[in-house]
Amino acid sequence: MTFEQDETVAASDTLPLVVGIGGTIGGVSSTERALRIALDAVEKQGYRTQMFGGADMARLPLYDPKATTRTPDELAFVAAVREASAVIIASPGYHGSISGVVKNALDLLEETARDPERPYLADMPVGLIATAYGWQATGSTIAALRSIVHALRGWPTPFAAAINTQITKFDAEGGANDPAVIEQLRLVGHQVARFAPLAEPSN
Repeated sequence: MTFEQDETVAASDTLPLVVGIGGTIGGVSSTERALRIALDAVEKQGYRTQMFGGADMARLPLYDPKATTRTPDELAFVAAVREASAVIIASPGYHGSISGVVKNALDLLEETARDPERPYLADMPVGLIATAYGWQATGSTIAALRSIVHALRGWPTPFAAAINTQITKFDAEGGANDPAVIEQLRLVGHQVARFAPLAEPSN
């Protein structure tokens, strides 16, 4: 690595962080691809991003609040959220609500409950994305996500993206067959980036 590359890496490491949480177990899903589009929009606003997709969340053990130790994957997840200035959460709609793997990841944020500077997602902007095979589950999943974010003391951004995967199909190149959906996901990213400076951690 050259000196110029070293400077570029160092500069990128100092950019504010936005964390993406979402996906499903068993390969890259529509939910994960939707989240990636929103995070790409965040990066274009001058932020760095870190995504915890389905494969990452699958490595998180079922949350045990009485456990005396945490796995490296659990520690890395909590550390990233602690550093973040904003979060985007994307969940598939399972039986009218969020998936178990996304809920388990959010349950792990109980580790931040006693943080003196910022417990949970306190005062952080949180973008929301729901995907489901039909419209009914998208609405109830967004409502469930909003309720959880409020419980975690976060601020859901005004716009949330509800995506009917019966109609919208994503591709491996980062696109979708409906340009309006792409714009909705970018709007989630833009709103998160707009409000993130208000919640930049002091550390």
